[in-house]
Amino acid sequence: MYPALSVLQALQAGDEAKDQVEEAKQKSRFSSEPESGSSLSVLWIGGERGMEVDLLRREGVPFEAIPAAGVHGVGIRALPGNLKKLALGFRSSRQILSQFRPEVLFFTGGYVGVPMALAASLPLKGLLRPQRLVYVPDIEPGLALKLLVRLADRIAVTVEDTRHYLPRRAKVTITGYPLRAGLRKVDRSEACRSFGLDANLPVFLVVGGSKGARSINRALQAALPQLLAEMQVIHLSGQLDWQEVEQNRRALSPEQLERYRAFPYLHGEMGAAYSAADLALARAGASSLGELPFYGLPVILVPYPHAWRYQRVNAEYLVSRGAGLMLNDTDLEGGLTPLVKSLIADPSQRLGMGKAMQKLAHPEAARSIAKILSGMSAKAS
Repeated sequence: MYPALSVLQALQAGDEAKDQVEEAKQKSRFSSEPESGSSLSVLWIGGERGMEVDLLRREGVPFEAIPAAGVHGVGIRALPGNLKKLALGFRSSRQILSQFRPEVLFFTGGYVGVPMALAASLPLKGLLRPQRLVYVPDIEPGLALKLLVRLADRIAVTVEDTRHYLPRRAKVTITGYPLRAGLRKVDRSEACRSFGLDANLPVFLVVGGSKGARSINRALQAALPQLLAEMQVIHLSGQLDWQEVEQNRRALSPEQLERYRAFPYLHGEMGAAYSAADLALARAGASSLGELPFYGLPVILVPYPHAWRYQRVNAEYLVSRGAGLMLNDTDLEGGLTPLVKSLIADPSQRLGMGKAMQKLAHPEAARSIAKILSGMSAKAS
């Protein structure tokens, strides 16, 4: 969701810039007549119970839901119903294409994109086939993306290594991972002050994701007494474990609480959290390939063990480049504390990891993808 939203915001920013140029031309008596209004028209397609609805409503992005469901790895009882949803999604997609008449379709993964991509592959009366751009966030594409890339006109990827998983003749551009809008680098001292932390003490950032990572949260809670004796901790637990985290926090001493900041999630303050941190602990989702490099933040990666191998592939990529270390989920209980303490005690190792991480940054990724989409739109019109 966030990569697509970031690209949309980059498109809107580019469209506003074009409007400003046209406005300046209009004020000049030597200019030609400008086009009136914005040229960008957007419709976001998602699932019927998509988590993005509230966010898109706040952003003012038009949204249309279609039926869709996965078919890989589902039980035999669920398969007929899911296939029926895909068929209904295909029919809804054809209707949307006929009414909205897009020039370009942009896919970022998930089974919701499959019926739309299939619908756009077949001729539709009075409609030119829209151009299709697929963005692959993870290094290895998931099952839905493996189908989508075969229907794409162009493909954007986060890193070069993704080429190994794509059709040989695919038209691929390495763009990097589109950062969330609002992520900004902050002076570390200022970032620490925003959380009421001491800039002279190291800061350990633990990111559990928006929903949470139970094994990480519980391992951290067990380790807190030892860790807080040597460092400060910013803990983003996710919503699922927030009550448990709050209960555990009440058991900490006043001295420990001075060094511990816990939140279910951060929005606008996330840039400050990254900027304050000396070391992070996180899963290895696709965002780790973009956000951690942007901040040059060394990391301990704990791939989610039940997500096929996508997170492990992401983690291995960062580790192989010296930007992080990997800890298996099953090793969290005994391995977390000594690993964190050793890295915090070794600034030179963290500095080397941070420099290696920063070399992987692509801060203009959203603009790069927006530029591809604009070019495809011009080609289609």
